[in-house]
Amino acid sequence: MAGGIRERFDDGIEESHDINVTPFIDVMLVLLIIFMVAAPLATVDIHVDLPASTAQPVPRPDRPLYLSLREDLTVALGNDPVARESLQAALDGATQGNKDTRIFVRADRTVDYQHLMEVINLLRGAGYLKVALVGLELAPASATFDTAIPGKDPTSPPTTGAP
Repeated sequence: MAGGIRERFDDGIEESHDINVTPFIDVMLVLLIIFMVAAPLATVDIHVDLPASTAQPVPRPDRPLYLSLREDLTVALGNDPVARESLQAALDGATQGNKDTRIFVRADRTVDYQHLMEVINLLRGAGYLKVALVGLELAPASATFDTAIPGKDPTSPPTTGAP
């Protein structure tokens, strides 16, 4: 019989040595769809208004040392204005040379982040590494974040009232 009928003496199915790539392709397509949907959700593009905080206030030291950066970018140590060039000498005089003194930095809301970082870099250059940023304290439990509402003016007074 010459039509391709062969006698086989084994009962097994003939082995195929080809790789079945269909499940691999299915898994890759599912992963591609998942990443296409998840990638836009991973990006963050929101407005952040940093000067307010609801964190529990840390107990104040007996004599806190405040370094203020005003709207016109002048620096004041306590209540006394200080030139940026003489900031290290003024800090050494106020802390008696103790570089472990915590310096409380507060900046006006309108000050750019770049200018705030310049002042912090001056502190670091002077050897004062313990820096705390001071912000407006909100009521902890009942505070609503009105600045997170789109279309609301962040400079308008809060509806819950701030201390």
